[in-house]
Amino acid sequence: MAAELMDTSKLYARCVAGINPDWIEPVAKEGGARDLTESHYSDPRWDRKTAQVVAWERVSLYGLTIVPRRRVHYGPINPQESREIFIREALANMEFDTRAPFFAANRRLIGEIEELEHKARRQDVLVDEHVLFAFYDKRLGQDVYNGTSFESWRKQAEAENPHLLYLTRQDLMRHGADAVTENLFPEKMWLDGTELELKYRFEPGHPLDGVTATIPLARLNQLDAAVAEWLVPGMIRDKVTWLVKALPKTFRRVCVPVPEFVTAFLEAHPQPEGALLVRLAAFIQQRTGLRVGVDDWQVELPEHLRMNFRVVDEKNRELGMGRDWHALRQQLGQAAQLTFRSASPGIEKAGLKQWDFGDLPKTLTFNRQQSNGEYRQLTGYPALEDNDDSVAVKLFDTEAAALFAHRAGVRRLMRLELKEQIKQLEKGLPGFNQYALLLRNLCSPDALREDMLTAIADRAFIGEDPLPRTNAEFMALKQRARTRLPAVVEASARLAQAIAAEYQALTQKLSGLPSAMSRIKREVETQLGQLLPPCFLTLTPWERLQHLPRYLKALKLRLEKYPGAVERDTRHAEAVQQLWKCWQERIDARRKSGLEIEPALADFRWQLEELRVSLFAQELKTPFPVSIKRLEKTWQSLPL
Repeated sequence: MAAELMDTSKLYARCVAGINPDWIEPVAKEGGARDLTESHYSDPRWDRKTAQVVAWERVSLYGLTIVPRRRVHYGPINPQESREIFIREALANMEFDTRAPFFAANRRLIGEIEELEHKARRQDVLVDEHVLFAFYDKRLGQDVYNGTSFESWRKQAEAENPHLLYLTRQDLMRHGADAVTENLFPEKMWLDGTELELKYRFEPGHPLDGVTATIPLARLNQLDAAVAEWLVPGMIRDKVTWLVKALPKTFRRVCVPVPEFVTAFLEAHPQPEGALLVRLAAFIQQRTGLRVGVDDWQVELPEHLRMNFRVVDEKNRELGMGRDWHALRQQLGQAAQLTFRSASPGIEKAGLKQWDFGDLPKTLTFNRQQSNGEYRQLTGYPALEDNDDSVAVKLFDTEAAALFAHRAGVRRLMRLELKEQIKQLEKGLPGFNQYALLLRNLCSPDALREDMLTAIADRAFIGEDPLPRTNAEFMALKQRARTRLPAVVEASARLAQAIAAEYQALTQKLSGLPSAMSRIKREVETQLGQLLPPCFLTLTPWERLQHLPRYLKALKLRLEKYPGAVERDTRHAEAVQQLWKCWQERIDARRKSGLEIEPALADFRWQLEELRVSLFAQELKTPFPVSIKRLEKTWQSLPL
């Protein structure tokens, strides 16, 4: 600050002293001179932490800014505007920290209405903030503009009318939303005896859009997600409608009018049962006469029409989430098995070499405590497990896995019990050197020997007999095994010799093919690999194993007949290959997801081999006559 300015050839200041801007405002207000400063306010807003409306203040003196920006309580400055901001932000938008009972009740009721919107997938049920503002504006006193004044006013107002600030469903809903009921949009669903919590969300593009089911990790492997394809009653109509409209035009044009057609389907299937696409395809065929297959739907469903699965551990921590049930099973299946077994009672044992562990029940029911303190009942499947030099008692979470493991475990335990007989076989399988030499390109002699012993043990020790669950049943099976063993060994050796002979003849034929037959050579080599994979003696069902020589002979006959029937061979090969491709894709999908391969689906593979015999080697007699049309019809009826 300068006391004097003098302008000569230059501008000079006299009596100059430093000044702090903070000194100006108090001095300007002394002696009643408040009008010397001017205050300007901007950006009034609700501050949840201090429970008041705040703004920025700028102070100036004779046009000179002395306080550029200062945060101030805006309520006393502009009570009317502060009251409006308080009502809109603190009350209508629920940005207020209070213990008032009405506030919690209103928040809960608004949440319920929002849940209705998510379920109905529409945003016109809950009223907007203008209606909520009008509700509170009508009731609040004119001098209420912050948290402190509100609490003081509320205590007096609620003393006269305790429910003055309570909202009702009528206040919050634009319409009745009669279509959104508990039956149509349940909070829980039952899947294979397990109650799953459901959550709804209407936000296209969001990972949780649609309906989400929460799966306990320990139950992951035990559940079949087929029923979940039906979503919930309130959403299934939209899904079926979309599926009908997504059909190729050939099928779609006969499913009109679509709303009536969908209604008829839903009336015919009032309860979810089995795979949705299989049921819909069967219904279309029944109503129209057109044969529709699951593979005719070549489009991807919208995300909200697929159930979303959320897998959690015992503390409700999310481990994985997605709409691909098979991918989740593959990702978390092993962890689910370990979690399941960790909660089981002490039934598991290891290092067993004889049946001295008591009876083995088919199922075992036990309780597992959840994170909320409640107990969930689980069912396990005890079984023996093959550990090479011993067996173990393990608890499995699926019956299919238990049966597969138990058969191998019983087989191993029987080999340990009959170790003298097994040692003799290891040293001298009949004719082993002959067929081992012919099959040397497939597997080593040691691998072939072990494959032979496993196949012999399975057929002689178990065969078609039920798997033992008690020591008495096991000992009875042991006695029958002693009797059957010599005959099974002799039959197995003859069969191995026949397979080796046909394999040698076929490979010699393949090696001499001209380059013009490269296509059929590739096809035959591929089929040969499918018929004789590593451990083919163990992997091939015994009832089909005896037909392997005939299948190999049919391949050789096809090669011999090909030069005179190229067009017919090509036509038949394309038809068979299409069926094989469909079957292989379905098998791979089920194995990937850990699902059981149904007997009908497994047997279809051998029906394809019989079809090849019928088409390419008619002179060979087949005990299982089959045609392309018949096999195509069989394929349509197979489970997904």
